[in-house]
Order: sequence, then C-alpha cells, then structure tokens
Amino acid sequence: MSHSSKSPNASGPLLGCIADDFTGATDLANMLVREGMRTVQTIGLPEVAPTGVDAIVVALKSRTVPAAQAVAESLAALAWLQQQGCRQFFFKYCSTFDSTAAGNIGQVTDALLDALGADFTIACPVFPETGRTLYRGHLFINNQLLNESGMQNHPLTPMTDANLVRVLQQQTAGKVGLIAYPIVAQGAQAIRAETAVLRQQGARMAIVDALTNADLYAIGAACADLPLVTGGSGIALGLPANFIRAGLLNTSQDSQASALPAIDGWSAVLAGSASLATNAQVAHWNQKRPSFCIDALAVARGEPVVANALAFAHQHLAVQAPLIYATTSSEQVKQVQAALGVERAGALVEDTLAEIARGLFKLGVRRFVVAGGETSGAVVKALHVTALRIGKQIDPGVPATASIGDVPLALALKSGNFGAVDFFEKALGQLGDQRIEMSDGTIGL
Repeated sequence: MSHSSKSPNASGPLLGCIADDFTGATDLANMLVREGMRTVQTIGLPEVAPTGVDAIVVALKSRTVPAAQAVAESLAALAWLQQQGCRQFFFKYCSTFDSTAAGNIGQVTDALLDALGADFTIACPVFPETGRTLYRGHLFINNQLLNESGMQNHPLTPMTDANLVRVLQQQTAGKVGLIAYPIVAQGAQAIRAETAVLRQQGARMAIVDALTNADLYAIGAACADLPLVTGGSGIALGLPANFIRAGLLNTSQDSQASALPAIDGWSAVLAGSASLATNAQVAHWNQKRPSFCIDALAVARGEPVVANALAFAHQHLAVQAPLIYATTSSEQVKQVQAALGVERAGALVEDTLAEIARGLFKLGVRRFVVAGGETSGAVVKALHVTALRIGKQIDPGVPATASIGDVPLALALKSGNFGAVDFFEKALGQLGDQRIEMSDGTIGL
C-alpha cells in the first residue's frame, strides 16, 4: 500500500475497480460502502469524474464479449482510474467465476497485470453470505460443487468444472497456483508467506480458498501491497482496512456513506434473468401481484409486445408496481435459442426490456428494480444512467442505489442468482414505494 502525506479522505479515490457486468459492479460497491468507503459506480467511463469519493467502480459489460474486446475495455477503464489517482486496483467478476468458455477472467487479469507492471495477483470469487465458498481450489454453491449447482446449465456461461485452478489455467499462459485453506486459516501473515513461495515458483496468479468472511478479511490484509486484486465482491471486505491502517482512509466521519436522496415517482420491476433465484422471485410475486410475461418468439414475429407491456403497466402503476419479465426456465431458454440463435435470443430480450424501460420512464416510473446482469446493463443504458450512488444493502450483494443526473432514479440492480424469494417486494420498499405489503404484514420497509 502506497503512503501519502495528504490528510485522510482528501487525496481523491483510493481504490479503482473494474467490474465485468453491471450488477456485479453494484454488488462490489455495496461491499465497499458497508466497510465505510464512499463509493460511486460509473456506467462505463464517464465524461466527468466523481468527486468526494474513496472508491470508484467502473461497470463494464465485458463478461461474455470476445476476449480481445474485454481486454481493450478493461485496459481503458484501468487507464482512466489511474488518471483519477487510484492507488490500488480491483478486477471484479462473478462469485460463480463464470465467463465464456474462452475467458475472459484470465485474459483480462493478464492484461491488467502487464499494464500495471505487476507480476502476481490472487483470484478469489468467494462470497459466503450467498453460499459461495472455496476449498482446495473447488468452488461450492451452498453444499454443491459449482458444476452440480445448476450453473452447468447456464444458457450463456455454463460452468462444468468446479476446479478453479484448472478453469483459470485454461485462460492464461501464466502459471496458476493455489493457496489452500490450511494456509488461509492461519491468517494474513501465513497467506503473505505462501504468496512469496508461489511467486518464487513462477506463479502469476493464485486461486485462494476461503469459507467465511473472517477468511476474506485475512486475505484482504495479505493483499495490501498488491497493485491488483481480483475476485468476487466478497474479497473487497478486507481492502478498506488496509487504507485505514495506512492512514489514507478515515471512516469515522463517513457514517452517511450509504445515504441516498428520496426519489418520488411510480415503480416497476423488470426481470430478464433465467436463474433459479429469479424464477423463484417471479413465482412468488405472481401469487399476489400483477405481471406481464415477455415472449421472445412473439417479439421475433413482430407482434406489439412492447406496446402491450406498457399498456399493461399503465393500468397498474397508480395502484401497485407491475412486474414485466422474460424470466423462464433454462429449458425454455434453450428452446428459444434453438429457434432464434443464442446471440439473437439474448439481444432480443435485452433490447425489448430496454425499450420497455424507456416507455416506463415516459409514464413517470422513477423507481426500477431490475433482475439479471445483462438486463440491468441494457436498462441503465436505455435510461442514460452514467453513475450511481450506493446505498444500504437490500439483500446480500444487492444495495439500493440512486442515479446521479438531472432526473435521479432509484434503482436496485440484482444479479440473477442473488436475493431472497421476496426480493422484489423488499427492494421496492427500500427504494421508497410505501405500497408494498410484506409477507409479515408490514408496509414497505
């Protein structure tokens, strides 16, 4: 960790983060705010840099693009964050370590290391609060191996191997090592010592085991001097304390780090994820509340799906928030992909929900709950959102946010796999919609 004679919190952003999707960026920003860092998330590279912040998270949409494109976008983000004066950098990917079969985690990590003149970093996607743990290099989702958790059937990024050393090694020419749990359990000093051994052995990256948040804090402490850290949002728990110990961050005055402005307007929920969690959330919502299902094949046939969805929403907005969803089972997704092609099917759903979001905005919707990383990316672009203030956590990995701009929006951007079954209701309540009756009989939050 580099040191400075400047007073705490007066030297600009300390941590510069690059996330490979929009909900992942929000998830990461949530972790940093929880640890007292004033954090802004940007959607791509903004024209005007945020001020008065300790961390900046640049949200890209690079998880499933060709590796060369992902590398180029990530390097551009790194250069911009360097211009803002950031002292350490973080590459964030999903806690299920998923990308395309050809990458892009290893390729982007290699490029960032080269650009920073660094020779080593760690990879730790662990997020215990959502059941993601690593043991002996194998990723578990709750009590199941990654490749037995349902992720093996993901329509865009299927994960068929739980051995992350092997997965990452296929994406990089550099040697990938492992810092196994018996070392991690001994704490930060043991982790640093093992890191030194691996570097002497020629390792360029190391998968790091972790089972609990305590492990993540220890790993974070061990990474204080690494120019680049990579992982899921969980590993970010241990990074702010390094800046505090270095005298660069003072969180005692940042009790309002998660404060957001009140935003009035109608509310709506948009869901495009095919994950098990989002399917359960849609099913829970449909028991009592209004919803409209998007049929991708009907869109492809040229039917007025967007107009019908907006007409449906218009009927309900004044009474309660509507849900408009393209969420379906992985089997149904595959059927649509077989009919339309994988890329066209995904783009069709994203473009449709983005167009609906624009229409909802014209109807007066100012609070949006969005499920799915790709869907969230499409929606925030459609709404011309360029930066977000990060508020309090709704569910692990998902905070409330407010856009920065002329017409502020309240947003909850959820990764498909995250959130409790009643997430949509909780999110609307936390965003300020007081018409939501929760399962316990309370109104709002």
